[in-house]
Amino acid sequence: MAEGKHPTGAPWRNFYGRFKGKTLRDSQKAYLDQDLLALSPGKVGWEENPDRIPLDLGALFGERDIWLEIGFGGGEHMVHQAAHYPEVGIIGCEPYINGVAMLLGKIRDANVDNVAVYPGDVRHMFDVLPKASISKAFLLYPDPWPKKRHHRRRFVTPEHLDPLAEVLKPGAIFRVATDIEDYVRQTMEEVALHPEFEWLGESPEDWRNAWGDWTSTRYEQKALREGRTPHYLTFRRR
Repeated sequence: MAEGKHPTGAPWRNFYGRFKGKTLRDSQKAYLDQDLLALSPGKVGWEENPDRIPLDLGALFGERDIWLEIGFGGGEHMVHQAAHYPEVGIIGCEPYINGVAMLLGKIRDANVDNVAVYPGDVRHMFDVLPKASISKAFLLYPDPWPKKRHHRRRFVTPEHLDPLAEVLKPGAIFRVATDIEDYVRQTMEEVALHPEFEWLGESPEDWRNAWGDWTSTRYEQKALREGRTPHYLTFRRR
């Protein structure tokens, strides 16, 4: 993170991914116009919440356990989890607006009501989530940043892991899925050795086999078509 402050008081946070891709279909524009505001988790951004007042998760989800999906892509996994676990609330963060539009369409189709959507950088969400409020977190097929000089941009670095640990409850589960072997290496170096996390793998089968409630995403299907092997890593907040 670069030093200095935004005029709002926000720290300068470089963002290296995409905010928008192909032109949105009219139906996707309608999802964004009609549904996104109602699914907001609350005031997350610096301009609307410069004092970084924590979100009222009780008002959002009542007494439910709350899960967090970091970069939900097209939303397949998030909607699958929401449909299978109606007793929990799930917050999804994704700055890529095309992915947000795809998720909103899936939410309509599945008719799930236990989700909240933040169309932005999860680091801003970390600022306003209450400490020890999240029971499970997902990082699924994150941007691999394959060039060595870009590895510091990967999520599995202290810049992201430290605030993630703060918002996770003791004993909370953190799941990571990736098809990039070097991302596995860095994950094991950074997450498994982080003082606030422990790896739950005991044998090769623990990372070769998907979780029992897993649904394959479009990113995973692309990896399989191209001959890459998915890895499923499970960590626990100490």
